[in-house]
Amino acid sequence: MKPKRILYEVEEFADVREAINKAVELYPDNIAFKIKHKTGKEVSYEEITYRQFKEEINYFGTALIDLGYQGKRIAMIGKNRYEWALTYFTVLNGVGITVPLDKGLPEEEIESLLRRSKADVVVFEEAYTEIMKKIKKSSENNLSKFICMDKNTDSEFDFLGDIIQKGKALVENNNDTRYADVVIDPEKMTSILFTSGTTSMSKAAMLSHKNFVSNINDINKIVVFYPTDVNIAFLPFHHTFGSMGLTAMLASGVTNVFCDGIKYIQENLKEYQVSVFVCVPLLLEAMYKKIMAEVERQGKLKVIKIASKVSDVLLKVKIDIRRKIFKQVLDNLGGRLRFVISGAAAIDREVAKGFHDFGILTLQGYGLTETAPILCAENETAQKLGSCGFPIPSVEVKIDNPNEEGIGEIIVNGPQVMLGYYENKEATDEVLKDGWFHTGDLGYIDKDGFVFLTGRKKNVIVLKNGKNIYPEEIELLISALPYVAENMVFGQPKGEDYTLAAKIVYDEEYVKAKFGEISEDELKETIWKDIKSLNKSLPTYKHIKEIIVTSEPMIKTTTSKVKRHEETKNM
Repeated sequence: MKPKRILYEVEEFADVREAINKAVELYPDNIAFKIKHKTGKEVSYEEITYRQFKEEINYFGTALIDLGYQGKRIAMIGKNRYEWALTYFTVLNGVGITVPLDKGLPEEEIESLLRRSKADVVVFEEAYTEIMKKIKKSSENNLSKFICMDKNTDSEFDFLGDIIQKGKALVENNNDTRYADVVIDPEKMTSILFTSGTTSMSKAAMLSHKNFVSNINDINKIVVFYPTDVNIAFLPFHHTFGSMGLTAMLASGVTNVFCDGIKYIQENLKEYQVSVFVCVPLLLEAMYKKIMAEVERQGKLKVIKIASKVSDVLLKVKIDIRRKIFKQVLDNLGGRLRFVISGAAAIDREVAKGFHDFGILTLQGYGLTETAPILCAENETAQKLGSCGFPIPSVEVKIDNPNEEGIGEIIVNGPQVMLGYYENKEATDEVLKDGWFHTGDLGYIDKDGFVFLTGRKKNVIVLKNGKNIYPEEIELLISALPYVAENMVFGQPKGEDYTLAAKIVYDEEYVKAKFGEISEDELKETIWKDIKSLNKSLPTYKHIKEIIVTSEPMIKTTTSKVKRHEETKNM
């Protein structure tokens, strides 16, 4: 039977501010953010309600306008935290233009992006104090105010808390409504977002409220977030997938908590009783492998497989016992995890099915910074393993110049598409043609309307015989090997042609538990046997001919995409 996606009827918002304000109206006393504070061994939790969040946005926005920064560009840098979110929504919803910066960038790049974006203000956390001191001394930027998120003794910088208090006094004592009265133009640029490019210097996408709110409206038609949900804000906020995920949660009255770090993710899922989790495939795959390794260690692998088959049969007659029979597994993930959204890259089919088997709705999505970001997504009523779902309601997707297999470049049209690249007409004209955005991604649309990605246009390896190899497809197969933490398939020049090679990063913890003391050469031989076995399932021209084995992580963007150019240039 052809899957039919059911869309929910929802109220549509005109801009992001309206979406947040509606949530405050409906859920004023819901906890918007739960913040952990550590003092030595003492741990306490602070709760910010939706009403408090809106009040602090109003205070901070009023103060910034009073300081003369209405319509100005305000950059923010730091880890995911309440103050980052407060700054972002304050600026976005009435002050000026947001410029989110990647917290993992080196000092020179931070300074470069502040200069390129012509930022007037930068809001930063204490860890960047020394960098900001150097940038402040430079005359090669437009910055006139530096605001630190943390209270410190450095008199060079303003403290965010003090500015909020000044805004509070203006609102409460002077009845200042300048921020609240700002009229938002949904068509106007409201954000400069630098792309996390994997091969070249990042470009700056110009996005509007129209771009963002179109995504929120479409997301709400596809999936349901409940005001009783708890979301762990794992993806970096500076990336549009992270910030838009947070926006969608806030628009639905969800409680948002913060991760202590990737090592503590499972512990945090339990600690906060997380029910919703937006993440990247690499993390989901690592979690699943860890779960299955423990199942195997306990000798319960056969039991799990039988239970999965039984539950699959029962699901066909609409009897769902998954969360009962897999309660022990779910309890290790906090017990309340009901919904996982994976994006930024394709997820391994076995992993997606594995989480589904446990009773956790696992949906794949697809998008780019330039599309604010979501273009396609699965939902509860329409899923297909390996796909990234249907185009979201307001987006049209086409395959440009498809080959005999139906694979071509994915091009899109819709209100999510950016205004263009900031001060880069040449790059804008390369991707925006006749009203269509050319994504640079390759894929196809099947007979049921599901969109499948096959790889990046720039990554395709073209052999002399005309065959096209999409390395991402082979990487998904390699990633299914339990000891593989990450991998990259690439072409090795051989005469006038190419042969395929794979760089494989192994999981040291798994290897030690599985093989004990094993030399690098012995491990490579073991992996090579598995690769040869994998080759047998592939046509000859897709066979891996060489492997590089290491425990050193690859160079990646902050959304865990491998920087292929960086990895291959020294090989």
